[in-house]
Amino acid sequence: MIVAHEKDLEAGAIDHPDVKNARMKVLVSPEHGWSDYVMRIIELEEGGFSPRHTHDWPHINYVVEGTGMLHVDGVDHKVREGSYAYVPAGSQHQFQNSGEGTFRFICIVPKHGHV
Repeated sequence: MIVAHEKDLEAGAIDHPDVKNARMKVLVSPEHGWSDYVMRIIELEEGGFSPRHTHDWPHINYVVEGTGMLHVDGVDHKVREGSYAYVPAGSQHQFQNSGEGTFRFICIVPKHGHV
């Protein structure tokens, strides 16, 4: 069991050649007892983005702060605080910060998808 506040966690930089200005905090994982999934917060600073990529697991996402763009299979979707998305396995996708300030979203993936 875990009861905590995400502001108490240190965000680690996402080190990938196709990523810009991105950090991640792991909130709940198998280490905390959720055996099959990982819930994390992704933070994209102004101009930041995740890689445009595809993999064999789905994402569940919820935007907690800022405005951005979610690219899924050739279509760009504007997202903002309160937006949510289910990105199916095999879909090409990318998150981008398209606003001012930090763009933050919760991302839930199966444990084998957490890298």
